[in-house]
Amino acid sequence: MANILPLFTVPHCTCANMNPYETLLSQLLNNDDRTIIMTAENRAAIRHLSTTIGQRFIDVGICEQSMIGMAAGLALRGRIPIVHALSAFLCMRAFEFIRTDVGIANLPVKLVGGVAGILSEANGPTHQALEDVSIMSGIPHVGVFCPADEEDMLIGLPSILSSPQPFYIRYTNAPRSIKHSREFSIGQAETFGEHGDVSIITYGPLLRQAFLAAELLNARGLSVSIVNVRCLKPIDEETLLIAAQRATVVVTLEDHFQRGGLYSILCELLVRHGAQATVLPIAFDERWFQPAMMDDVLKHEKMDGFAIAQRIEDFIETYRQPESWQIHYS
Repeated sequence: MANILPLFTVPHCTCANMNPYETLLSQLLNNDDRTIIMTAENRAAIRHLSTTIGQRFIDVGICEQSMIGMAAGLALRGRIPIVHALSAFLCMRAFEFIRTDVGIANLPVKLVGGVAGILSEANGPTHQALEDVSIMSGIPHVGVFCPADEEDMLIGLPSILSSPQPFYIRYTNAPRSIKHSREFSIGQAETFGEHGDVSIITYGPLLRQAFLAAELLNARGLSVSIVNVRCLKPIDEETLLIAAQRATVVVTLEDHFQRGGLYSILCELLVRHGAQATVLPIAFDERWFQPAMMDDVLKHEKMDGFAIAQRIEDFIETYRQPESWQIHYS
């Protein structure tokens, strides 16, 4: 990149009010003058950067498609654009541009989606991104990173942002759900507990609920392991196969449509390796969720820790019946 004249000035980023995500981006901006921050009028996570990084902050307005086209052009000039928009509009409204301008060219554009899955809480179906993993993982070259909480996201972002491939990132500033491993590799999951009766495989904000469910199940005499997938693409195939084959029941837990998400990925993986497992999918089956605040959404959709534990217990009880030889669905 030495022969390319800089397009923008490189001011030093300082702001006492920056959130942890902004601080991480600020450090990246100071260390690498190729980095550009872009947004489609979605500044919630980056509102302080606009006043500290000058022309390296670009707000295109409510124009997600134009933003992706601009980001691709900047990437072709040697820049690393990190773009921000609501997940529902980033993944769907700008899909063709991501596929054609970013995916086909395999450009290092980083796509940060806000309020994905149940994080959209009070919004209706138009603003609920429950198919984002399916859409983004279906584009060749594009990786998918779905951290469980802010700490998980900050641990993984340095590797994700420095990767030469395009990546879709489900942004979250949720409080820490568990003490995460500081060792992060793209495509590597983290596992908690020993495999036994139940393996819960999950990602995103439902990791917290998985641990609550595990506590209840442990108290009832069931051993539970939990896998935080972190990256849905590339995915940790070895860890998922071990979890599926060493547990009596495998639960896929996700705030995504049942089709095309983690459940589909696991089933494809099992078939590809000739493996068998008893799988309980907990996801949204052909429906959006009822808009409400987070706690009420979880209770109404039976995705809080108590309801998850009960669904798993009911499934195991049914599965133990002699006629229950087939895979059951929630």
